[in-house]
Amino acid sequence: MRPEILSNDQILLIQNHKQQLNQVLSEFKALKVPSESLEALAEAIAQLDELFLIVVVGEFNAGKSALVNAFLGERVLAEGVTPTTAKVTLLRYGETAETTAVDEGFAILSYPLDLLRTLNIVDSPGTNAIIREHERLTAEFVPRSDLVLFITSADRPLTESERLFLEKILQWGKKVVMVVNKADILDTPEANAEVREFVKENSARILGTQPELFLVSARLAQKAALTEDPDSKTALRKVSGLDELEHYVRDTLDDEARLALKLRNPLGVARHLQAEAQAANQATAEELAADAALVENIEALVSNYEKELAAELEPRLAQVEGVVQRFEARGQAFFDNTFKLSNIFTLAKPEEVRAKFEQEVTADFAGEIDSKVRSLIDWLVDKDLNTWYQVAAALDRRQAASAHPGPETQLTPQTSRRAELMQQVDQTIDLVVKTYDREREAEAITQLVQDSVAQTALFGGGAVGIGVLVATVFATRALDVTGLVAAGTMAILGLFVIPYKRNQAKQDFQQRMQELRETLMKSLRGTFNRETEMAVARLRTEVAPYTAYVRGELEKVQAAKTKLTGIQQSLDNLADRLNG
Repeated sequence: MRPEILSNDQILLIQNHKQQLNQVLSEFKALKVPSESLEALAEAIAQLDELFLIVVVGEFNAGKSALVNAFLGERVLAEGVTPTTAKVTLLRYGETAETTAVDEGFAILSYPLDLLRTLNIVDSPGTNAIIREHERLTAEFVPRSDLVLFITSADRPLTESERLFLEKILQWGKKVVMVVNKADILDTPEANAEVREFVKENSARILGTQPELFLVSARLAQKAALTEDPDSKTALRKVSGLDELEHYVRDTLDDEARLALKLRNPLGVARHLQAEAQAANQATAEELAADAALVENIEALVSNYEKELAAELEPRLAQVEGVVQRFEARGQAFFDNTFKLSNIFTLAKPEEVRAKFEQEVTADFAGEIDSKVRSLIDWLVDKDLNTWYQVAAALDRRQAASAHPGPETQLTPQTSRRAELMQQVDQTIDLVVKTYDREREAEAITQLVQDSVAQTALFGGGAVGIGVLVATVFATRALDVTGLVAAGTMAILGLFVIPYKRNQAKQDFQQRMQELRETLMKSLRGTFNRETEMAVARLRTEVAPYTAYVRGELEKVQAAKTKLTGIQQSLDNLADRLNG
């Protein structure tokens, strides 16, 4: 509004209002609200420095132009029984009457009328006219309007096209005044009351609140203007109902009321944007729900896989260690049964002692070690493959659901990106599952285990199997420790040496076997722990692009929700100040 008609307090109020709304506009920009919506708010804020704007809408045969002329008191706009307003027309003050066609659908009409020094009027094509002009009106002028005069006709009140257009205006939170023109055709009080009640009820139902309602006759008002007899002029003006409308616009909407309306204009636009952005954000959140559930499902699968590996590995390693412990126990029993005076002649024959040791102690030690280690490897491979299958199945189900979206699902760049990442991950995991060679994987792990054990200082190298390698080292160290190679010498020493030698052999055997067992189990534990960690890491790596993107989008949605809540609070505070 023009500064010269505002007080200092009003000017300060406008500046504060603009500052707050520009902050809201910046926050909308950060939320990437569509540019056309941002422009509508920016224009509404800028219009706080412009004249009061009235937008006139209704069907072409409702008499909009005639009513505007009657309101202005002069025949400014063309009138007729056929559509006379083919363009959106901005009526404003000018030193001379002049029409400027801005483009095919918009014109500016300047006219030397004092009333137009304080307000502008937008006349529009009928709501039943070309859709393009409707879109221009609702996109450019309705958001900037301070007051909407919605004109309907007494002979056809609130047609379907008018109802639809009224719903569009509702979205912007505008101040709407309902005007029923051609009231002079209502020749009975009952007919007048019927039309009034019809428009009142239906407009209130659409707008959600009861708007101001005026029944007027532009024809009688214009007839009054042409009548020279003062009494007839007064009577016609009163019957026309235009005095009440003029009183509302000219007197009720004084400077203070107009200011309040003007301040509410960008506030209404901002509320509209906030509602749109909130709805879009909620739609995105709902759209992400299935992806978020899939991410949680995959994470749960991988997490459970990791926990099950950790929980089941130690008991399975304990089975391998149990084989070694049984070997040790058989070795101790061998010493007790063999290092006796009654076996003096057998002890004198080292080869027989070695053969007896291999038969009673070593036995199927290599086979048992091989069996337990192989069982552990098979368990690890099967666990790995089964988890890949589960992840692939979960992705396939989500992929199938995404391929058949609901009728209300809108494809957005974010939707496409998620679908693209999901497809890439799905294809990668499907390829892993299809090309997973169980035997090859098992042999690879077997070789890793054998190499790991063979590289330890106590076991040394060798191209034999893990069972043979362990059994050979254990048996060799056991025989070396006992000194059975020199058993013949022991036999000659006789009965005084044998008991001592037996106890020494058992102690040395126990110590050496413990050292070998600890080295073996440390090597096995390290190798299998690395393999389980790598298996889990590989799964997480393959699904990481999709899960990371979904989590990022969820964080954006939550951040946007928080920001939109803050915007709503800011707008509520502005509204409270205006209402106060």
